[in-house]
Amino acid sequence: MEPFLDFALAQLPPAPARVLDVGCGQGELTTALAVAAHDVLGIDPRAPQGERFRRIQLEDLDPAEGRFDGAVASHSLHHIRDLDEALDRVAALLRPAGVLVVDELAWDRADDDTLGWLYGQRRALAAAGRGDAPASFEGVRDEWESEHLGLHRYERLRSELANRFDERSFEWVPFLHRVLGGVATEVLEQALIDAGGIQALGFRWAGVVRGR
Repeated sequence: MEPFLDFALAQLPPAPARVLDVGCGQGELTTALAVAAHDVLGIDPRAPQGERFRRIQLEDLDPAEGRFDGAVASHSLHHIRDLDEALDRVAALLRPAGVLVVDELAWDRADDDTLGWLYGQRRALAAAGRGDAPASFEGVRDEWESEHLGLHRYERLRSELANRFDERSFEWVPFLHRVLGGVATEVLEQALIDAGGIQALGFRWAGVVRGR
């Protein structure tokens, strides 16, 4: 979470800005933003208990909560069924010049070289006693496609964001280390991305809500 936290803090208005965490999960980012002196509200059907959290979906957020200076969404947008409605809702909840900051997955950019590296890393981890070894590369590819079937693709995410926000910042980042679970793996993944050996599957984006 730390790299995205740093990115989000650099893009959000200065504290104490009022920030909405869309799809906050267990609340780690919400809590970190609060520690950074932001007035933050995290929403998620599985959000933890506490005054900073609401166990609701985005469309159920009471307008009486007021508007926000910024919003963050960490690996939540690609799951939302009605992306159009969700982003319209986020834009409406932001004050003029409000900022949306996104950490997302471009799962459909995973080519054979990228999934081949994932296959090799999983086999190496299994040999070290961490998890089960995949039976074949084809099995890893089929599993990846099956797990992400129905989730929004990269171009759809970027297009819908561009329809409502003026882009301010964008960067590609490693993602597969999250699946593999290791800091050293992230360093290796980044090195291979930089060398053009595999694709970056994560991206961070920030934009300002278009004037209404």
